[in-house]
Amino acid sequence: MSDHPRRPAVRPYRPADRAALYDICVRTGELGGDSRQTYPDHDLLPTIFAAPYAVLEPDLAFVLDDGTGRAVGYVLATADTPTFVRRFRDEWLPTVTDRYPPPTGEPATPSEVMVHLLHTPERLLLPELADHPAHLHIDLLPSHQRAGHGRQLMHTLLDALAAKGVPKVHLGMVTANTAARAFYDRLGFHPLPVSDPGPLTYLGRPTTR
Repeated sequence: MSDHPRRPAVRPYRPADRAALYDICVRTGELGGDSRQTYPDHDLLPTIFAAPYAVLEPDLAFVLDDGTGRAVGYVLATADTPTFVRRFRDEWLPTVTDRYPPPTGEPATPSEVMVHLLHTPERLLLPELADHPAHLHIDLLPSHQRAGHGRQLMHTLLDALAAKGVPKVHLGMVTANTAARAFYDRLGFHPLPVSDPGPLTYLGRPTTR
């Protein structure tokens, strides 16, 4: 008997999934599509948006296993954004600063913009989101989209957050990604007004379903 499911199924993240986690992040990192042409260093986006969640809060990291043991999607979260920001700065940044030093001037390239984001985790602390303490990232490879797997990942996370007593969760998405917005709308997320959202739209919902 194999330890792996024979068809796609959600399971907890394992350290052995790290390479797949990076691959999914990169291949969905530009408006839901492949970001490798925009960011030549293929570890950069995962270092900001994926790996720190899996390392700092592995109990809120879940993957979609394609049935062979390979992760083809994930949902990652923190239960408490202020605590996560503090740990990101104190525990995560020191492990990656040698590779990605703090920027010294205004960012001039897409990669430099991302390095700036890496070194400013406090950007996640928005007063308008204080009553939605958890936040999440969810990504699925195109081969496994539009088959209900995203909903399954999200429901798994919502249940895990609710079990921790977390009342509400939020996310920030690039406003131009209309396909993602339609997905979140179907899952009961609603817009959260933020005074200076930049290129992002913030959405939230209760963790109970």
